Amino acid sequence: MLNEKIRTIRELLRPSVTALGFELWGVELHGKPRSPLLRVYIDHPDGITVDDCSRVSHQISGVLDVAAVLSDTYTLEVSSPGLDRPLFELAHFERHIGQPLRIHLVIPDQGQRRYSGRLHSIREGKVVLATEQQGIINVSFDNIKSARLVPDFAAIGAGKG
Repeated sequence: MLNEKIRTIRELLRPSVTALGFELWGVELHGKPRSPLLRVYIDHPDGITVDDCSRVSHQISGVLDVAAVLSDTYTLEVSSPGLDRPLFELAHFERHIGQPLRIHLVIPDQGQRRYSGRLHSIREGKVVLATEQQGIINVSFDNIKSARLVPDFAAIGAGKG
């Protein structure tokens, strides 16, 4: 799920983000190598403000420039993971058991690359998803290209989310 460059960037940025009092939720790298977009997600139990993103952006842009892990023309975007948060690590999945989820696979399973359902459990490095069409499916964490929570606005409005 993580390529080596993203792993390197994540480990490079984690101490700076943590020192500012935030959790480094995840890192995405998009676009062309000469002008990539680096999206950094930060989280905090009290939520994330625009000022928080600005502080983190200022701090980590210096770290990135000194480390020179990206081209000189990268774009940095720092944000909250939001309600439809992407899940990057197995620990993220464990924290959201019982919630609706969409996953996109690297290698198709049962002829499909995309599944939606409720995150049932995590077992031996596999994400167990309860779907309406296929029932319970087990997906290897290593085969997940991307995963996002699906906000349950009815539960949020009722104070359950």
